[in-house]
Amino acid sequence: MGSAIAANKVKGVRAGLCHDTFSARHAHLHNDTNVLALGACVIGPGLAKDIVVAWLDAPFEGGRHARRVEEIRQIEEREPGPSG
Repeated sequence: MGSAIAANKVKGVRAGLCHDTFSARHAHLHNDTNVLALGACVIGPGLAKDIVVAWLDAPFEGGRHARRVEEIRQIEEREPGPSG
């Protein structure tokens, strides 16, 4: 969880914390995540590989989801980052 929170403080990063292939696929399909965070304490190596493959294979759908991603980008532009 902490890695996703920290990553999302970086301008341009949309990190998703995923624990299964469904959430990984939809994080990319619907939110255009560009960073995938995995919980090492709750995910074994085999599932981790499946999650990564699902995330990489899912193209961003755009359409109605693009509006949300653009809103996130605009908030990021308005709000100062952690250092200022």
